Amino acid sequence: MKAQDYASFFESIDKDTPLKEYAKFFDLNAKFKDPFHEVKGLQNIFRVFLNMYKKLDEPKFKVDEIVESRNIAYIKWTFTFKFKKEENLQSFEGVSRVIFNSDDKVILHEDFWDAASNLYEKLPVISFLIKFVKRKING
Repeated sequence: MKAQDYASFFESIDKDTPLKEYAKFFDLNAKFKDPFHEVKGLQNIFRVFLNMYKKLDEPKFKVDEIVESRNIAYIKWTFTFKFKKEENLQSFEGVSRVIFNSDDKVILHEDFWDAASNLYEKLPVISFLIKFVKRKING
């Protein structure tokens, strides 16, 4: 299984993907971390993704690159989505560091992406504040 199968799983998930599908890839005690979440356990990881599907329209991952060495993989991806009640498709890139156990199940999935540039700057009020601070810092 490992990285390629795991990446294919992420490209295919949607709001209807059941917990049992996640269980094929995640250890029961797996950890998941991104700029907004840090959870442990299959059920909690499943909830993170269910919540994403409730809050966003058309969320989708596209895997761009995979680098794998033994039990660790780095997966570069592009995430596309729409904010609820908005027409414009948004996207940003990130990298996931994934560690597999001896059963080829994920025990750690850690996402790296810039929440400020990729998400906060796309929200009207917050966008203004972040751009203002950036201008001050950059002179």
